[in-house]
Amino acid sequence: MMRYYPIFLDIKDSKVVVVGGGEVAQRKVESLLECGADIFLIGEEITDKLKALIDTGKVHYLGQQYNDDALEGAILVIAATSDAELNRAVSKKAKARNILVNAVDQPEDCTFIVPSVLNRGDLLIAVSTSGKSPALAKKIREDLETLFDHSYGTYVELLGKIREAVLSAGLPQPENRKIFTSIVESEILEAISQNNWSRVMAVIQDKLPPEVKNTLDISDLLPKTEEG
Repeated sequence: MMRYYPIFLDIKDSKVVVVGGGEVAQRKVESLLECGADIFLIGEEITDKLKALIDTGKVHYLGQQYNDDALEGAILVIAATSDAELNRAVSKKAKARNILVNAVDQPEDCTFIVPSVLNRGDLLIAVSTSGKSPALAKKIREDLETLFDHSYGTYVELLGKIREAVLSAGLPQPENRKIFTSIVESEILEAISQNNWSRVMAVIQDKLPPEVKNTLDISDLLPKTEEG
């Protein structure tokens, strides 16, 4: 039985509160910024990088001392101080407001844990040991890096464009499924890894039905940096 429910959360433009100003808090802020979160920071001693983010307006600074009012409107809270009791207090207040909270290295004070993530564009592979061994999760993620290289980022982007084109054609769902499966099982990924874009286009031409091909320019499906 799983303890945690795996989920990918869209936090773009949503308020996230980070309590703490050290290197751990900095790493959390940097990853949250990549997801487009609206970050509010509380911390006594703040790293130079966090100060720079505050100075440029990328992070809102709420001062040195934590105050419960800071949680108003937040959908997620990170407690990343070196004070375990403060982290626990923040966690209790967040839980009371039904706000998702993560207290770093304090699983008992978390309503969610952060997995080790392999990022290849829109392909995200998350590895978790349910908090038992973050070091093992990191090792597994590093092992996966050799299996899923950067070609997968381009591959997933291309598959997304193909899916959009196919769905817009209004074909029956079984036909859509057949097309998607045939493309995924084709040699497109290998061709991408070899930068063989003429082969990629040939495979797409072969796999897509006329009612889809007639509505688009196949070259438009290729990454802009690879055209021509």
